[in-house]
Amino acid sequence: MANELKYGDKIHLQNGYDDFKGGYLDTLNHHTSAGLKHYVATADSPTRATGAGAGTGTWEVLSASGKAAGNPVVSGDLIHLRNLYSGDGGYLDTANHASTDQKNAGGKYDVATAASSDRANGSGKWRIFAQTSTPGDQNVRVGDIVHLWNTYDGNGGFLETNQHAGGDTQGGKLDVCTNAYFNRAANVADWKIHKA
Repeated sequence: MANELKYGDKIHLQNGYDDFKGGYLDTLNHHTSAGLKHYVATADSPTRATGAGAGTGTWEVLSASGKAAGNPVVSGDLIHLRNLYSGDGGYLDTANHASTDQKNAGGKYDVATAASSDRANGSGKWRIFAQTSTPGDQNVRVGDIVHLWNTYDGNGGFLETNQHAGGDTQGGKLDVCTNAYFNRAANVADWKIHKA
């Protein structure tokens, strides 16, 4: 069917906070921790960085269960998201704990990119769940709204926006972490898929 998301596709992920004004998932600045590459926040544009630094808001969808490139992504699949900043921005990963303010609202882990696809016990693996799709054949499509659930240590939480970006993500819009609740506030864990 047309518009199916396939392994190997390059996408932008738009956050649903404030009627989809939460920004696009993005990498900002180099991470200071060993094994990690970049901090993660949202940005107003899916193409925040241009020129040699292009690709900060572009993610390649890869299977974490051995499905080949070109196969459709099915709701519930286990995936990796590889950032394309300068060609290799690392893999979306849970790393370190959420901030105190984030923890007070159910936050679990901070989110960064890592050099390896699965740095620690599921930290770079995400289950993708579509809210719905048309037709209802279980495939995920461009334009669908999805939740991304991390598998770190068996339960890494749902990818969401929480608090304004600052500190190491200066220049970003909203900070990104994982949360125990799938949508602790209106649409913060909703991500709309756009083709890059």
